[in-house]
Amino acid sequence: MNARIFLSAPDVSGVEERYLVNALRSGWVAPVGPDLDAFEAEIARRCGTAHAVGVSSGTAALHLALLALGVGPGQLVIVPTLTFAATANAVVYTGAEPVFVDSLPGDGNLDPDLTAGVLADLRREGHTVGAIVPVDLFGACAEYTSLEELGVPIVEDAAEALGSSRDGRPAGSFGRVAALSFNGNKILTTSGGGMLVTDDGDLAARCRHLATQAREPVAHYEHRDVGYNYRLSNLLAALGRGQLTRLDEMIARRRQLRERYLKLFAATEGTRLLGEADPGSNCWLTTLVVDPQRAGWTAADLGTWLAARDIETRPVWKPMHAQPVFRGRRVWLTGVADRLFATGLNLPSGSGLREDAQQRVFDAIGEFLDAR
Repeated sequence: MNARIFLSAPDVSGVEERYLVNALRSGWVAPVGPDLDAFEAEIARRCGTAHAVGVSSGTAALHLALLALGVGPGQLVIVPTLTFAATANAVVYTGAEPVFVDSLPGDGNLDPDLTAGVLADLRREGHTVGAIVPVDLFGACAEYTSLEELGVPIVEDAAEALGSSRDGRPAGSFGRVAALSFNGNKILTTSGGGMLVTDDGDLAARCRHLATQAREPVAHYEHRDVGYNYRLSNLLAALGRGQLTRLDEMIARRRQLRERYLKLFAATEGTRLLGEADPGSNCWLTTLVVDPQRAGWTAADLGTWLAARDIETRPVWKPMHAQPVFRGRRVWLTGVADRLFATGLNLPSGSGLREDAQQRVFDAIGEFLDAR
């Protein structure tokens, strides 16, 4: 019986095992230690930033970044509607209100022109916009040149984009501060964890302070702020360091897989890959977009076919404005996010997908196309 093929399973080797065993043997099992310090420095270099703060999740990084920028009750934060809930949740944690804005059709990222119009509307109404949180969707960096000209602090949600770039700049280097995720399905994993990266030393220090329960540097336990138990553990950082030594090869394998999908669907009417023209994407997830009128079938049809063959796929993120928890929030739509949700399908994209498993996926897709 064939093993289940997952969308983006962790890709872990003996390299990570050696880093983790060395960390265990060093005795640094407590939350912080030399591997965490080293991992922060290595990620900062990779992202082209001066500082990095290892935390328990990408969500924690977003929360801390917004707090450090002074975002709070009475403020609005612009968030793309096409994203995972964590982006909007982090805004709500601060007491601010997310405002959802639609996407560009080419890569699904935040629409800069629409965002400029939304910002003007909100300012005319007398609102304070504390931040804009663009998301580097499925590994493709957003269009930051225009967004950075809007005069609002940018928090880059680069949770899906470590190793990506745009216009020669690495993901994580845009805006005032960026958040990375090392969740189990990400391009680099620490099992669970994340990182905040920035060039702003004061902001990094503030986030580090808040992430350690805001404990003051005195002999007893002194707290002047409400803090959070958000620091990344030394052991998980060691796992991340091992992963980081293999990051380029893991990205290369995902890009090779994207190229195979491009060739497979090249002659199929009514199909395209989201962000397929972006050379800087880390190709975290390859997303097929299907025009059912031209193709004669839907993305859901293909997903059902592959599920019957124990191959995991997933629809594109359900837009935040359509989520019950955010019903009634302010939203500016062009219809792009709703269309991508209805017509998009994330395909198996993991760097650890062996050749035989890849062939199973491509054979199954080929059979589906032949049947139509």
